[in-house]
Amino acid sequence: MIVPNILENVDLQPFNTMAVPSRCRFFLTAENVDDIRYALTWAKQKGVSVSILAGGSNCLLPAFVDALVVHPKLLGITLLEDFETSVLVKASAGENWHAFVLYCLNQGFFGLENLALIPGMVGAAPIQNIGAYGVELKDVFETLEALDRDTGELVEFNSAACEFDYRDSVFKHRLENRVVITAVTFRLSRHASVAECYPALEAALAAVGRSKSATPHDVAAAVVAIRQKKLPDPRELPNAGSFFKNPIVSNNVAKRLKQRNPDVVMFDAGEGYKKIAAGWLIEKAGWKGKEQFGVRVHEHQALVITNPNRVERDQILKMADAISSQVLALFGVTLEQEPRLL
Repeated sequence: MIVPNILENVDLQPFNTMAVPSRCRFFLTAENVDDIRYALTWAKQKGVSVSILAGGSNCLLPAFVDALVVHPKLLGITLLEDFETSVLVKASAGENWHAFVLYCLNQGFFGLENLALIPGMVGAAPIQNIGAYGVELKDVFETLEALDRDTGELVEFNSAACEFDYRDSVFKHRLENRVVITAVTFRLSRHASVAECYPALEAALAAVGRSKSATPHDVAAAVVAIRQKKLPDPRELPNAGSFFKNPIVSNNVAKRLKQRNPDVVMFDAGEGYKKIAAGWLIEKAGWKGKEQFGVRVHEHQALVITNPNRVERDQILKMADAISSQVLALFGVTLEQEPRLL
């Protein structure tokens, strides 16, 4: 085994899409599972904690990470099973998510097209149970492979074991910092059926005359166009995508909100519940395009907090706090932020 190189005092600003200035005590790029095992053993011997930092698109870093930061770059896509109507495709954790979506489309493997252009890596997708335009990762998920931090053994998780929920999974709770996801397997369709029931997606397809005859490639193209129009490219304007979850409230709360605000944007969220558009709440509270603490709410999408001045995490959290407090005061609805604190 080639011993991987552990670096010291590494700048992490290039490793997070919010461009938060941050440095770490130790840093290792893991090319394979054995590199991760080595990192865990080395850290245990040195009495150092381990933090996993992949695409850095859904996290906020402190000014200094007093840990060994492991950056997984495990690559590889494998067709495990090819059935008449579906396929099982396994992708390593370090594969770029959008590139993987495009690969599957070009292979005739369908089901991921609504999730196009979501930033980040494959390994992080199940943690957040990423979702967009009416589709969630759990809808196409088969299993995942993860390294147990204590034993160094690979463990398989099915959908039930992942405990998927809205932008949530067991990996953000009971198993946080207990395992490292190394690969994810998806069950995708050979049939080109599409999910276009989301209003913004329906409108985008109708605008190009494809509302009744859309292909998965059409859907992916429409999703990319919508996201590029609404969401800033983090390489040009640092951001972490949607900063808040869409809050889920009871029908009674939704009804009262609707009576006071007839134009409120909401969706069904299962029996007895509605999902309120967090972007609508933030915009109505007057935050769209507003700047405070060196941080700015995006002028095209109030759900996105940008970091044009590349300020530290505390400033971003102050802004998020101010937004949440005002939304709660005006609408009686609590916002929950999406990015995790490393």
